[in-house]
Amino acid sequence: MDCLIRSATREDASAISTVIVNALRQSNAHDYSPEIIARVEQGFAPKAILDLLIQREVYVAMVRGQIVATASLDRDVVRSVFVDPAHQGAGIGRQLMAMLLAVAVGNGIERLLVPSSITAEGFYASLGFNKIRDEFHGAEHTIIMERMLGLA
Repeated sequence: MDCLIRSATREDASAISTVIVNALRQSNAHDYSPEIIARVEQGFAPKAILDLLIQREVYVAMVRGQIVATASLDRDVVRSVFVDPAHQGAGIGRQLMAMLLAVAVGNGIERLLVPSSITAEGFYASLGFNKIRDEFHGAEHTIIMERMLGLA
């Protein structure tokens, strides 16, 4: 699916929050309890998104003028890759990840890490990320994955 990927702005915070909450509630809810989903959601309220825009390189994907996905790069760590459930499976997540990989290479990063949800592990594996360890934050299970970027 054709989409426009651009850097996120402060005006995008509410739409980014909506995309993330929809994905958490509809996709991640298959792998995590309602309590974990509710706790994770709190970290993606519009105010929290405004803070993330200062700390990370945040991108959005737009289809027909609407934000349908987001992803961010925090130095050498991929974070907060979410695609609205209505647009999952259309290649938008792959396009966002291609953007993050290009930015990382441009920044001289040799290895990218991603703290993956159980839900997204297969997605990242299909992009060449390999599991290096499991982490548990209480009942929340995160899979730490890495991909070498092979800089010359």
